[in-house]
Amino acid sequence: MIYYIADCHFFHSALNTKMDMRGFSSVEEMNDHMIKKWNDKVQKTDTVIVIGDLSLGKAKETMELLDTLKGRICLIRGNHDKYLDAADFDKSRFEWIDSYREIADSQRKVVLCHYPIPFYNGQYRLKKNGDPRTYMLYGHVHETRDETLMRKFIDMIRKTEYTPIHGEHTSFIPCNMINCFCKRSDYEPLSLSEWINLSRS
Repeated sequence: MIYYIADCHFFHSALNTKMDMRGFSSVEEMNDHMIKKWNDKVQKTDTVIVIGDLSLGKAKETMELLDTLKGRICLIRGNHDKYLDAADFDKSRFEWIDSYREIADSQRKVVLCHYPIPFYNGQYRLKKNGDPRTYMLYGHVHETRDETLMRKFIDMIRKTEYTPIHGEHTSFIPCNMINCFCKRSDYEPLSLSEWINLSRS
């Protein structure tokens, strides 16, 4: 199984009282909760793709954190993943590290980037029944004003008409972007189908 999650920000104590208002009494409590939610869901053979900002910790404590997390871990690099640049950080715990990647997941294409891309590769491709062939998964914006603006922009795109190249009738531009912000799933990594269902609720 492939799971996705973004913006965990392990060791980032300020997010308990600012921006996210996560509400944990300490960074240790926050870290412990996120580790438990991760390990209760993920099995050893599962893959977890972190869509940026895994940790604000230093190299040593981030390596220790990674050793506590189950599964094969992949990383889309975020702006706060500074530990990656430390000379003493061992990157071997990650299956891969990238800034942008496209993968296949259950016969669907997934475009991965820490930053939202409103016009992504494969956006217009639909199955014969009209279901999307491609999803764009992102992070970075948490639940800030930027995400509010992003949702408005997504809604505007979906209401914009266009005529497909080989089509006779106008249609509306598909836009299937999902913010995989960890707080939305109570810090639990979710599969693509689970994120799709959560985004519709």
